[in-house]
Amino acid sequence: MKHTIEVNGIKLYAFHGCLDEEGKIGGHYTVDVSITTDFTASFSSDELEDTIDYVAINSIVREEMAIRSKLIEHVGYRISQRLKQEIKGIHSSKVKVIKHCPPIGGDVDDVAIIIEN
Repeated sequence: MKHTIEVNGIKLYAFHGCLDEEGKIGGHYTVDVSITTDFTASFSSDELEDTIDYVAINSIVREEMAIRSKLIEHVGYRISQRLKQEIKGIHSSKVKVIKHCPPIGGDVDDVAIIIEN
């Protein structure tokens, strides 16, 4: 069976970007994570150990976002790899990293990358 867990709108302040200023002043980011898995065991057990813990997802995102990268593609990839390596039962994942108010010389709300595994 295919079931989905989403942890959306993880709001963070981080220091990603190619410009030196971005590494010094930082900016606002939002991360959305969607994971496909199988809930069958948790349907009958009602136990956390039989599903994926949202806290673990949030922790991985926060830890990886705290490590500076020039590219949000890089941090998004690191998040997706850690999810796959550290959380059992993931069939596939989708990680979206949104950078708010990017310094790209125009009036832009945000830019985003999506990595699907």
